[in-house]
Amino acid sequence: MNESGLREEICRCGASLYERGLATGSSGNISVRLDDGWLLTPTNACLGRLDPARLSKLDWNGNLVSGDPASKEAFLHRAMYEERAGAGAIVHLHSTHSAAVSCMSGLDPCDCIPPLTAYFVMKIGKLPLVPYHRPGDPGLGEAIRGLAGRHSAVLLANHGPVVSGKTLESALYATEELEETAKLFLLLRGMNPRVLTSEQIAELKRVFQLDN
Repeated sequence: MNESGLREEICRCGASLYERGLATGSSGNISVRLDDGWLLTPTNACLGRLDPARLSKLDWNGNLVSGDPASKEAFLHRAMYEERAGAGAIVHLHSTHSAAVSCMSGLDPCDCIPPLTAYFVMKIGKLPLVPYHRPGDPGLGEAIRGLAGRHSAVLLANHGPVVSGKTLESALYATEELEETAKLFLLLRGMNPRVLTSEQIAELKRVFQLDN
């Protein structure tokens, strides 16, 4: 898909997320890798009202090439792209259930949502928890950089998920799967749910050639 088509796709995906309540106000951001840099939703932009022509285009040093000023969380995306050569797109939301989980104490920082379903394992795998950093703190980018090489998605403490995919469609689907699994996790708290075993997870990885 050419750059013009990718711009339109970002706007369509943003509108879909907004209309379904997965992004509110000016929260959340979406990016897509290009041959000569990357596209990112602008700062203070509502995902439900994006303009393809005003999306931020940045080079690989993070410099604005064209469009409106980029999201202040651009460094999250840049860190993920630099560590994951196969990532073609990234979605970062403050979606309700994932953000709720990110605020809980006592989570396993290496795997903060258990493998409740095969689809969570297939689209997310293990989900590490990144310690809390204030919005805009460059240290958050470095914290993500330390995990992104091994994980396609991370959960930012008291904040929300950052999810990469080979395409924008796959990143979007993985983000939605994470949100639904976070909802299941919250519903099942205190109920001793049955989770997938290590053998079942190994079978999924072997059959579907998972690398997340």
